[in-house]
Amino acid sequence: MSFYTTQHTLCEPVEVNGIGLHSGKTARLVIKPAEADHGIRFVRVDLDGRPEINADVSRVFSTQRGTTIATTGAAVSTVEHLLSALAALQVDNALVEIDGPEVPILDGSAMPFYRAIKNVGVEDQGADREIFKPTKTIKYSDPETGVEIIAYPADSFELTVMIDFESHVLGQQYAVLKSLDNYEAEIAPNRTFVFVKELEYLLEQDLIKGGDLDNSIVIADTVMAQDELDRLAKKLGKPSVTVDQEGILNTVDLHFKNEPARHKLLDVIGDLYLLGKPIQAKIVARKPGHTANVAFTKILKDEFRQYKKLKGMPIYNPAAEPVMDTMTIQNLIPHRYPFLLVDKIVEIGENHIVGVKNISFDQSYFQGHFPNNPVFPGVLQVEALAQTGGVFVLSQKEDPGNWNTYFIKIDKFKFKHLVRPGDTLILRMELLSPVRRGICHMYGTAYVGDKLVSEGELTAQILKMK
Repeated sequence: MSFYTTQHTLCEPVEVNGIGLHSGKTARLVIKPAEADHGIRFVRVDLDGRPEINADVSRVFSTQRGTTIATTGAAVSTVEHLLSALAALQVDNALVEIDGPEVPILDGSAMPFYRAIKNVGVEDQGADREIFKPTKTIKYSDPETGVEIIAYPADSFELTVMIDFESHVLGQQYAVLKSLDNYEAEIAPNRTFVFVKELEYLLEQDLIKGGDLDNSIVIADTVMAQDELDRLAKKLGKPSVTVDQEGILNTVDLHFKNEPARHKLLDVIGDLYLLGKPIQAKIVARKPGHTANVAFTKILKDEFRQYKKLKGMPIYNPAAEPVMDTMTIQNLIPHRYPFLLVDKIVEIGENHIVGVKNISFDQSYFQGHFPNNPVFPGVLQVEALAQTGGVFVLSQKEDPGNWNTYFIKIDKFKFKHLVRPGDTLILRMELLSPVRRGICHMYGTAYVGDKLVSEGELTAQILKMK
């Protein structure tokens, strides 16, 4: 299965009810369709003001035994299994109403969520879908824990997870998902797991209040006398438990021999969906956990921001014939040497234009602007972008030589890298809204090579010469 190219939401609402694994509190959860570009949002309907929490990595509040997202005065924990199901079904937009602090654990897997959503179906919303397709290897590692997560550029999505808890019972395991087509059969049914030695600690930490030996795989990797097992069973509200020959408590049968590794893969998919969009890459995760998954997703978020900016980067071929040369440009805008800051126009479309400025050392401003460390002034980058935008709007006038453009606003401008003599500045201006009443609002980006050097919004007024 390849990723959808358009956004999808549920065809109709679905309801799930159950107890939270750690809080022990019951919750009614309703997943509702949402409009395009809405994203996945949780709403605490039991709290005053019905606070909303975006399912975004920036909202992660805790990763202790699960992923918790929060906003001021509200939190929702253990969101990873639901998010995993939404990611697998490629649901981009949904409103998740919940009347408690934690997503129900149900059977400890993603299958109840997956089947509930699949039963009502998902529908195409027509709007374009953003997919992050890394063009370079992205890596997270923690030498102290041995955790390593790497995303490699690829033409499809693939995920491999390797776990090693240094347990003679569990051993080293790995799981692979080659396609989301295989998620329902290979990943969705796999349940959360815990070691016997962790149980008493988790109970002391006021966690797993809703834990049940029916919704968790319990691994006994240490020898335990029957009286110890009986004491543990009593704490968990069970009459008795025993350990089978594979070191698993006898309350459940494994779906797969590597079910723990498969569940870790399920969790990775859910935590990665906090990116807010799918990632098309080959991902390899060694010893992942919620803390590492979230840290990696934050790196992906930063890389995606940069990816978006560079995605629109113009491709400049110096050997290609320009759309407009210097003489043509001078017929459109009034600027002249030494203040003409656009050498040629190499691309012009319905809503955008691309110009080029070659930075040479003989420009007069280099004599006094950091003379021992020549840097092209940031204000002149803004002016070069403005002149490029001026060419765009004035080229659409019947008598372009009789008009001028004047700044009325410069907003949200950022300077990322120094521009020096010898650089070729690629200037891209794009309309943010149609030109109305002589007001032109554009977004400018300037590049040197594959580096974004400056960007921001420019607004100008077009006035006829007197």
